[in-house]
Amino acid sequence: MTFTFTALLCLGEMWTLHKPTIMAEPGPMVSLRSAVTIPCEGSLDANICVMHKEGSQNLLDTQSEPSDTLEIVVTGIYNNKPSLSVLPSPVVTLGRNMTFQCVSKEGYDKFILTKDDQNFLSPLNSQFIPSIMQWQALFSTDHVTPDHRGTFRCYGYYNHSQHWWSVPSEPLEIYISGLSKKSSLLTHQGYILDPGKSLTLQCCSDFSYERFVLYKLGGADFNQHVFQWTQADFFLANFTLGPVNSSNGGQYRCYGTHNLSSEWSASSDPLDILITGQLPFSPSLSVKPNSTVHSGDNVTLLCQSTYKVDTFILSKEGADQQPQRLKSKSEAGDFQAEFFMSAVTSDLSGTYRCYGSQDSSPYLLTQASVPVELTVSGEVDGGKQIPNRDPRSPGFKKQDHTVENLIRMGMAVMIITVIAILVFEGWGNQRQIHHAAER
Repeated sequence: MTFTFTALLCLGEMWTLHKPTIMAEPGPMVSLRSAVTIPCEGSLDANICVMHKEGSQNLLDTQSEPSDTLEIVVTGIYNNKPSLSVLPSPVVTLGRNMTFQCVSKEGYDKFILTKDDQNFLSPLNSQFIPSIMQWQALFSTDHVTPDHRGTFRCYGYYNHSQHWWSVPSEPLEIYISGLSKKSSLLTHQGYILDPGKSLTLQCCSDFSYERFVLYKLGGADFNQHVFQWTQADFFLANFTLGPVNSSNGGQYRCYGTHNLSSEWSASSDPLDILITGQLPFSPSLSVKPNSTVHSGDNVTLLCQSTYKVDTFILSKEGADQQPQRLKSKSEAGDFQAEFFMSAVTSDLSGTYRCYGSQDSSPYLLTQASVPVELTVSGEVDGGKQIPNRDPRSPGFKKQDHTVENLIRMGMAVMIITVIAILVFEGWGNQRQIHHAAER
């Protein structure tokens, strides 16, 4: 039921008494079968306070102007509870936009959004969404400020009884981020994990936050930990999530905050956790032109699957960076993606695997491909990689040995000349000896 009250004071001359005030305790939103108190405050010389409900008959003449109207709403009249969510997430960056989505299977005419049990935005007509077979309303807020933090709920009601509301949705807490320096989020077990493996995410900052919060995109709950201080004036918190399963796959961010404040730091960079073996097949991985290449060459890693794959993921064993992703392309009935690497160096040597995922669950992967070993060869001189180049390869230049060859030829001619002189002298001496013997 709905009560709309106006308080009026009586006795005395017409309009000689000050305008009274009226309120509701504990508030104007009252759950069904709860008690509500309506205090009326007016002039000290007034003898009677008259409470008038809109639509009822005035029984007394009054001598003050009426108070402001007080509307009392009764909640819980209808048992079909709507659900409330917010996009992009319950953690909203300062200055960004957010959109509340109120949804119900019940065909309410309107939905209304409240913040801390006060009306937040004007009611909106519900719209039927055939794809989900439910009614919904979208409440948009531009340029979020710290004042937007708080607890939100939504209700449904019908036009014929605008103050009879449904039971409330579950409360939704909104946190505002970006009010201080961002934290860092790390994983020491890698980004791609097999089911059953342990996982610890570490949130850290050189700023003295009292608490760190871990949030998974799309989740309704937050993990919170008090910081641990390190000797390097570093503050951190460890969040243990393992042994992991499919529910741990997703995108994570962390924030720093003070105590239980709903004002948070800027978000860390996002960190994706991918769980393998959730699709019952594995793609194949090959290397073009060869698994052993020279420094400076171009390499293509080709990931293929005969089963439908929307995205391929390429990982390098032991790499610090998050794995690469590429949308698949359909070629002759197969799905494939080419991961191109130009001018490779020895840093890219290692063991590679590829996985597939589908858009419906982008953080749940296939089984791993057979690993491929990529070797980038070359001689090391003074810490620099010197390629072993094939003379037939483009850009190969022969060294100019003209001077060296001329020197060698000159030395050869000199040696031959000396030998010829010695031979000629020896032949001359033999002739002289022969002539002397004849005489």
